[in-house]
Amino acid sequence: MGHRAAIVGAGHSRFGVLPEGPRALLRTALDGAAASVDHGLDRARIGRGYLATLGFGGWQLGNSSALLAEELGVPGLATLRVENACASGGFALQEAVRAVASGAVDLVAVAGLEKMTDVSAARRRYWLGVSGDTEWERQAGLTFAGVYGLIASEYLAAHPEAAEALAAVAVKNHANGALNPNAHFRKPITREQARASPRVADPLGLYDCCPVSDGAAALLIASPEHARSFTDTPVYIDGVGAASDYLALQERPDRRGFAASRRAAAVAFQEAGVAPTEVGLAEVHDCFTIAELLALEDLGLCGRGEAAKLTLSGATERSGACPVNPDGGLKSKGHPIGASGVSQAYEVFLQLRGAAGPRQVRSARSAVTHNVGGAGATAAVAVYTAG
Repeated sequence: MGHRAAIVGAGHSRFGVLPEGPRALLRTALDGAAASVDHGLDRARIGRGYLATLGFGGWQLGNSSALLAEELGVPGLATLRVENACASGGFALQEAVRAVASGAVDLVAVAGLEKMTDVSAARRRYWLGVSGDTEWERQAGLTFAGVYGLIASEYLAAHPEAAEALAAVAVKNHANGALNPNAHFRKPITREQARASPRVADPLGLYDCCPVSDGAAALLIASPEHARSFTDTPVYIDGVGAASDYLALQERPDRRGFAASRRAAAVAFQEAGVAPTEVGLAEVHDCFTIAELLALEDLGLCGRGEAAKLTLSGATERSGACPVNPDGGLKSKGHPIGASGVSQAYEVFLQLRGAAGPRQVRSARSAVTHNVGGAGATAAVAVYTAG
């Protein structure tokens, strides 16, 4: 179908509980993206900027996108803040792709940023909860983990074999995260540890839940025609799709999957002209282990109800037929909300250039990213090929 855009540079901060403030995190990611451009970057060529952030915690700024222009060293650049809860990064990436595909600009900067650990645990729970339905779910006492606990309960009632698959997802992603120097958690775990961990929101335990993280990631997105003026090894974006759903779970007829993810994936794969099973690796939104199983089915990497079987077969491991989250995913790498979707594309950039080091997926030539907002109310999917 042809390329819509290309990633020509990417940068990443560490994810975790970090002493740096938001400006420093953003600067680290942007400087890394600029340094990764093989033929050098004239920042004056950047025609637009998108900053993905929820504005979590104690550093909220009502006009935060201006930071992007400042830290890029391009004051005066037209910038826009994108906020779609946990899917902010994926939606910012899509806006950048559309900007270059339209011919309006030739080079766009995309950054995702969140500083989440500078407030109390109670405030963190509040901020995470407002990504869902505040009027009903929050007033009923549901936490963010509680919403996914309900989803997991309904899924396991239909597919009881998936209980073991949840532990397998946690073990796999911790093993991958242990090889990622930017990951929040770099400690392998066993299935026994995962199964025996304290309950957080039944049936989900501690090792089923992603951490609350600080961090930033950045991309430089060019038009396909200009990509090789920046690098000899661009990573092309061939298809993007986005969709939404009812905000509250009780409004949805199907809670064993996310309709927004299915709609977004259908558009992205059709635009790219490939089938889901043709991609070489996937970066999916595993804020909880159940979310990875849902993503496998919603993306079409397996049939409905088949995610547990696929996972337990070993196919989703780095050496498997369908590697999923080779960077550790949100589960191990961390989940700085605005940065997560951008970080997924950063990992694809490394993998498809053969630059992911010890976590490199062999012969990876294509990929898909899947970024979800809240409990599936919004979703963004993108399909990539190596240059």
